[in-house]
Amino acid sequence: MERHLAATHEEADALVDLSNVLRDERLGGHHPRSLHRLRLVLDALADRAGDRAVRVHAVADRSLRRAGGAFPGPAEPALLARWAGRGLIEEAGDADEPLLDLAEVTGLPVISRDDFRDFRTSHPWIQGNTTQFLAPAREGDRVVLRERDMGIRTPAQISRKIEESDLKAHGLLAGRHRRPMREIVTRHWRCPERGCALYDRRRGSQVRLPLMRHGVPVCELHRAPLADDGPRTGIVQLKLLVDGACVHRFTLDADTTVEIGRAPDAGGIALYRLLPEELARRVSRRHLIATVTGGDLTLRNLSSRGTRLLRPGAPGPVPLSADRGVPFHVNDIAELTPGAALTRSARRYPAEIAAAWRRSGAKAPARGPAHADTEWL
Repeated sequence: MERHLAATHEEADALVDLSNVLRDERLGGHHPRSLHRLRLVLDALADRAGDRAVRVHAVADRSLRRAGGAFPGPAEPALLARWAGRGLIEEAGDADEPLLDLAEVTGLPVISRDDFRDFRTSHPWIQGNTTQFLAPAREGDRVVLRERDMGIRTPAQISRKIEESDLKAHGLLAGRHRRPMREIVTRHWRCPERGCALYDRRRGSQVRLPLMRHGVPVCELHRAPLADDGPRTGIVQLKLLVDGACVHRFTLDADTTVEIGRAPDAGGIALYRLLPEELARRVSRRHLIATVTGGDLTLRNLSSRGTRLLRPGAPGPVPLSADRGVPFHVNDIAELTPGAALTRSARRYPAEIAAAWRRSGAKAPARGPAHADTEWL
């Protein structure tokens, strides 16, 4: 295999997402990670290119070779270490960013099953791409490479993947289905170091998630074990849109009620400084009221001018009720006046993430272990 590894992309015919390939149990083998899968992919690329001397530039997560027990034997992680030491493979804390940077610059095909949802904002060229990504697939007793349609992912789908990547980076996903560690993400944590602003709930509700090290939550900065500081409430985020573009974001704590308008009473969210003057004049002083219960958000109209609610797939806008709170979901839009609107961000915060994923897990159909294990790579 070594002769097929290119130290630089200039010598390569393709880029390989090495961590993704070695973990893909659908390619064969009985271990969570196996170099035999790379051999199969190299053979498939050679067949596709008609070149038995085909070469690839492989990029891997640095953690790939550290789980020695996941390989068929100790020789394989040792070989990966030698390749990395000689520069034959590139290692990074997270391989996706350098892999996609190279793909964008060079135009080389990327061999991976990863959907790269969390990188579609920084790499918009992935959206709808049908030519640059190749998926390895088992076909009888061999592996073939098939062109992938990367599709178009919604902001909500992209946001969820970003959330998952953040949890993964903190070591907060557990089990084969990679669910958030609810007992950790639904709690606040306090750093023993005086003045540490990362884990001080008195400085705001968006406290950093802890790092997990050997089963213990630790401070991301000081690496000191954290103390439990009580339950972490859910938070939702609203975006203020002007002519369809986000100009400001607001976060609302769980179990709170807040008025939103041009200049509401104390404790409300004032929009007059955030809107162009002509739009601000058309927004009522107390325009609507938002209520957060757990991770659920409802809106109720207060304005005599009215508020229009637009929902994806609905035939048209409807007036927002003034009598009762109406559920406000991700991608819904509350139009205050033409040109000024509120929408709910797809960004979700830890307690809400854990609850939503727990609900989706209960509804999800059973899947084979190989598919469940590789979906989140």
